[in-house]
Amino acid sequence: MMITICRQILIAVVFLVSGQVVLAGTQEANDPYGNGDYSVARKEFERLAATGDASAQFNLGVMYAKGKGVPQDYNQALLWYRKAAEQGDVSAQVNLGVMFSKGQGVPQDYKEAVSWYRKAAEQGDAVAQFNLGVMYVNGQGVPQDYKAAVLWYRKAAEQGDAVAQFNLGAKYAGGQGVLQDYKEAFSWYSRAAEQGNASAQYRLGVMFANGEGVAQDYRQAVVWYRKAAEQGNASAQFNLAVKCANGQGVQQDYNEAVSWYSRAAEQSQPNAQNNLGVMYYNGQGVPRDPVQAYKWVSLAVLAGDGEAASNKKVAEASLTPNQIEEAQSLVQDWLEKHKGTSKN
Repeated sequence: MMITICRQILIAVVFLVSGQVVLAGTQEANDPYGNGDYSVARKEFERLAATGDASAQFNLGVMYAKGKGVPQDYNQALLWYRKAAEQGDVSAQVNLGVMFSKGQGVPQDYKEAVSWYRKAAEQGDAVAQFNLGVMYVNGQGVPQDYKAAVLWYRKAAEQGDAVAQFNLGAKYAGGQGVLQDYKEAFSWYSRAAEQGNASAQYRLGVMFANGEGVAQDYRQAVVWYRKAAEQGNASAQFNLAVKCANGQGVQQDYNEAVSWYSRAAEQSQPNAQNNLGVMYYNGQGVPRDPVQAYKWVSLAVLAGDGEAASNKKVAEASLTPNQIEEAQSLVQDWLEKHKGTSKN
């Protein structure tokens, strides 16, 4: 009999760089833009921009960056963002930082990106504060400094930025830039999770399951895993499947376990692929099918699951040469279909 891997997995901190694209300016230009009449909007923005109106300059930058009513042109977007940013327009400063960070319309320059993010962050912009925190974590344009990252994440988090709240929680959980504090991590994860952040919902499930920063509670772990799993978080789908298979915090249900393992496995989650293979081999929640078992544990081996190699040998021993050939063909078909798929 194959050995099921009944363990939880953690998630890496997710760092995002977000640009703002919200229009601001006169109704004469904004109304046509909202109605899709970009030509009229552009003419009005150009008229206002020529008078030095920073909002119009920013909006022209948005139109060029998004290719709305004009051919997409990062050089022109950069030009107009810079004009607005130099007048102190926060949204333009953020977007200019994003363009330097990504190398859009200009050679990639993290130091310049940091400079613009800082200008906007010091004006209280939450996106800029978050992005500045990311730069400090990654050591991009500034020396790596977790304490500074925490400072900027906190500023954004206190304004309600859910991803900043998640990242701040991760810093407390990992003790990076702050003393490790699971209760504080739990607090920030909770705020992000209540806003629908799937990574935070998943991490809350882990904390309830492990009793980190909160009393151990498998029922609550299942609640939060399910919320994240329903948003497509593969790690949560796997952990929820484990709970269903083991009857922890929920009535044991192999059918539901297979359903969640399958969703995670299709996202290339290696633990789920291995456990799904186990379920097929043992006939738990699905009709026994050694060919499908071999397929899934083989995929888990390729994805780096440490326990799958021994399971593959067990599955292979139960197959005929023709069945092995069939299973290997299924593996190749799956790999071809899922090129570029990543686990989360």
